[in-house]
Amino acid sequence: MDAISRIEGHAYPFGRANVDTDIIIPAVYLKTVTRDGLGRCAFEVIRAEPGNIFDDPRYRHAPILIAGRNFGCGSSREHAAWAMADMGVKAVIAPSYSDIFAGNAFKNGILAVVLPQDAIDRLMQVAQDSTITIDLETQSVTTPFQDRFAFEIDPFRKFCLLNGLDEIGLTLEDSAAIAVHEARTRDQAPWLAHQY
Repeated sequence: MDAISRIEGHAYPFGRANVDTDIIIPAVYLKTVTRDGLGRCAFEVIRAEPGNIFDDPRYRHAPILIAGRNFGCGSSREHAAWAMADMGVKAVIAPSYSDIFAGNAFKNGILAVVLPQDAIDRLMQVAQDSTITIDLETQSVTTPFQDRFAFEIDPFRKFCLLNGLDEIGLTLEDSAAIAVHEARTRDQAPWLAHQY
């Protein structure tokens, strides 16, 4: 997982509320076990609409998506986070999220920022023509027009995202202690080290 400190760029001014995981990635694409290529299938239903923002060249490869309340509701498909990451989204800003989606986003290196609706409305305006900056270290979202919105984040999630640590990375942080434990176990209980 890549470390996240500062995300700056254009943002998709999506803004829709109650966007479920089936809209983010339709069920027909859940047969894959790889993450590669899912980005082109993300928001397929929305992309079928004329003039949609996901095919607008102004927002192509935007690292930020601005959404409405209850983003990522519905089924608990991790493919939704995979698809968004594959399309280049590194952060979502919304008033609220489904708990499962927020967890899946975090585990896949996507920052889920919670801001009130008035901040979302302002960012939707700014995103039409200007960039937005998210600074995870200072927990703030800023615009070129001196807007500054503070957000809260769980300290553990902040630490993991800043250091690019997923569950495997966290485990490897303790590899020295794990090696000592395994050596001691081999000495004290050699029958546990039997190879099958």
